[in-house]
Amino acid sequence: MADDKFDAERFGRRALWLKHLHRWHWISSALCLTGLLFFAFTGITLNHAAQIDAKPRTDRYVGLLPQALVAMLGEGPRHGYAPLPTALRDWLSAQWAVRMGARPAEWSADEIYLSLPRPGGDAWLSIDRSNGAVEYELTDRGWIAYLNDLHKGRNTGPVWRWFIDLFALVCLISSVSGLLLLRLHAAQRIATWPTVGLGFVVPLLLALLFIH
Repeated sequence: MADDKFDAERFGRRALWLKHLHRWHWISSALCLTGLLFFAFTGITLNHAAQIDAKPRTDRYVGLLPQALVAMLGEGPRHGYAPLPTALRDWLSAQWAVRMGARPAEWSADEIYLSLPRPGGDAWLSIDRSNGAVEYELTDRGWIAYLNDLHKGRNTGPVWRWFIDLFALVCLISSVSGLLLLRLHAAQRIATWPTVGLGFVVPLLLALLFIH
């Protein structure tokens, strides 16, 4: 009788664990599914970046600031780093759709220079403080380069990097809950642990034998 009670309690605990693990696993798997597809695809494109033909396009713009903005530049610092005045940012956005936010520019006595790296491309802006001459250059390396940079978190800003951290955490939850589910079901599936071990041993051997 006592054994039956013990077996019932053990079965109840196992059923409770299964219920919670299944819930954690399917929710985390659903949350990270699209991200896993994205990072798997961009992993392939990154691995074959040299074979993917890319034709960068560079657009160059030149212009002259209104006198009111030129006068405003004279009030800025003589050297160091500081954001461009709001009125100047608005003018550049209206003229050439330049997106810079409050990113600090490099100020010197003669020139203001602002580097604007971005996923899949690059850009820079130069302003002559004496006469207001503006030069803006934008380089676009294509959508594959854009996706590759998203994969690496290159020039993506803090919000995308936070997303990568949260996505990695969800993947960890999915992996750990899946591993625990494997443990609970391993008795009925004898190939479970050999398969898990194979997934560990194969990349380890490849790294030890072929990466120098």
